[in-house]
Amino acid sequence: MLAELEMISDAQTCSAAIFIRDGAILLGLRNYIRHDEWKTVPLWTTPGGRCNIGESVGNGLLREIHEETGMKDIEIHSYIGNYPGAKAGDIVHVFVCESPNEPALMEPDKFSEWQWHPISDLPVNVISPHLPLILERTIAALERKYEI
Repeated sequence: MLAELEMISDAQTCSAAIFIRDGAILLGLRNYIRHDEWKTVPLWTTPGGRCNIGESVGNGLLREIHEETGMKDIEIHSYIGNYPGAKAGDIVHVFVCESPNEPALMEPDKFSEWQWHPISDLPVNVISPHLPLILERTIAALERKYEI
């Protein structure tokens, strides 16, 4: 088990899952403008979100994936690292995950859709400017796992 999954969350701990299949990454179009005034356009984001205070990062990650996509049977392969979140002080912990399930639109009030986007052709309106570096690290981790 990855030690990072056992970290206990505080109010600024977030988690994110990177799912890659056939050269594409799973992204959801999040409609922040419906709920939060700090974003003014819909943005593509990975599954994940804010962990509950006192919750392990691993439990928060699995809970958020399931709440947003309905996906189960999640295998967490590796920890990619962390980066600053969109809100000041937030830290997002990123994990490479896998599931045989397809995503479903579980929160239509927050998301418009889930799509598999080719890594070589990401949408411009992604939530994190760190996504290209995260993908670079993810691909390196997958290459090590599968000895590509």
